[in-house]
Amino acid sequence: MKQKEFTSRLMHVVGEEGVVLNPADQEFYVNDWLGKAHGRTVAVVRPRNTAEVSAIMRLCHQSQTPVVPQGGNTGMSGGATPDMSGAQVVLSLNRMKRIHEVDPVNNTLTADAGVILADIQKAAHGVGRYFPLSLGAEGSCTIGGNLATNAGGTGVLRYGNTRDLTLGLEVVLPDGRIWNGLRGLRKDNTGYDLKDLFIGSEGSLGIITGVVLKLFAAPAGRISAWVGAQQLSHVVTLLNRLQSACGPRLSAFEMMSAPSLALVTQHLTGHESPLPKSYPYYALIELADTNMTGLQDMLQDALSSAIEDQLIDDCVVAMNESQSLAMWRLREGISIAQVKAGKAVKHDIALPISSLATFVKEADQAIHNSFPDFPIINFGHIGDGNLHYNVLLPLDVAPAQYKENTTALNKRIHDLVTQFNGSISAEHGVGTLRRDELRRYKSSVEMDLMITIKRALDPNQIMNPGKLL
Repeated sequence: MKQKEFTSRLMHVVGEEGVVLNPADQEFYVNDWLGKAHGRTVAVVRPRNTAEVSAIMRLCHQSQTPVVPQGGNTGMSGGATPDMSGAQVVLSLNRMKRIHEVDPVNNTLTADAGVILADIQKAAHGVGRYFPLSLGAEGSCTIGGNLATNAGGTGVLRYGNTRDLTLGLEVVLPDGRIWNGLRGLRKDNTGYDLKDLFIGSEGSLGIITGVVLKLFAAPAGRISAWVGAQQLSHVVTLLNRLQSACGPRLSAFEMMSAPSLALVTQHLTGHESPLPKSYPYYALIELADTNMTGLQDMLQDALSSAIEDQLIDDCVVAMNESQSLAMWRLREGISIAQVKAGKAVKHDIALPISSLATFVKEADQAIHNSFPDFPIINFGHIGDGNLHYNVLLPLDVAPAQYKENTTALNKRIHDLVTQFNGSISAEHGVGTLRRDELRRYKSSVEMDLMITIKRALDPNQIMNPGKLL
């Protein structure tokens, strides 16, 4: 099928306004937001509903045209960017923005995949409910993209990843068939749980077009605290104590090293440490509950006990929302500060929580031995074992040197992660960034099973080719 005929048929499905052909107008869709992944496309197609997605996929299946599904294009691993061939279609779901139902009795929300995450949060809040997925990009990322990468964020400790927040999916398969699994059921023991095939598949098996999400009782309020400690092992012990003392009220437990905090205070104005002294490690703790009675006393008692036992050296509990937001801005400012300070070689890794302190000690030593001039920026969601263990290279590092150092650092860190039975991608996905490393760190059986599933569902290999596998 010739390109002109192909694009004409796309326009017949979605209308002229739904097909972007001008290269200048395609710029947003063919470059990732980090500026690292770049591509070209024959067309950007923007369907309005599932029926149009189905018609597009039937056309692409017949013509064997590769398809790159895209949500808010906020990914960190190049998973939503077309290649440079110009032969792939970008299928953007950013016009599929309907929230179909919010059910406060069943505690569910049903929406199109193109709905912005922040809009889902607002819709839940509007009926006195709470959707706990929270990310730095929540004002622009879409729930479909969150599902495709099984996004994490700050609430995983209490509520789990996006997979754990999902009850049902609607998916358009590579041949255009529609699987309607939009069931808001907590129990359904009628065979394979098909939705788990597509969550985290990065658009390689089909296109998620709709979702049924779990909602929760809205917290009456939150209490935040900032602590300083001498050792990461002490921070891990504090986490364990708070889990025992506070149970499910512990909603977030974030860690950052002294260099991470220093990066923020040096490069971002209006960001200051809540503590008068500097410590090797810091933790940002949050408790939330539907009943605030006694919550602050619970947290203060636990922290006082930790100081007495010399687990932590100092702490401050936020007295109001403004102080709490200031603490969170410090944690959330690390990524921006890294961009200002240098070029980070990033490692989004997951480890057993009990192994975190030992891993960091060994990793720090390995980096200091081989790359003594590069600072380590270590922070993350320690409550679920997810570290962003980054190494900062100078802003003016030559591209060839950056590439060489990146390869060496990745191997050093990821080999060590594997020794500790961890994962080389905790929440950012594989995309193209980690694709070629996957075979090194996954067993041959795991790889064979994934490839078998891919071939069964996408025999023509048109779904997001070159990503994940």
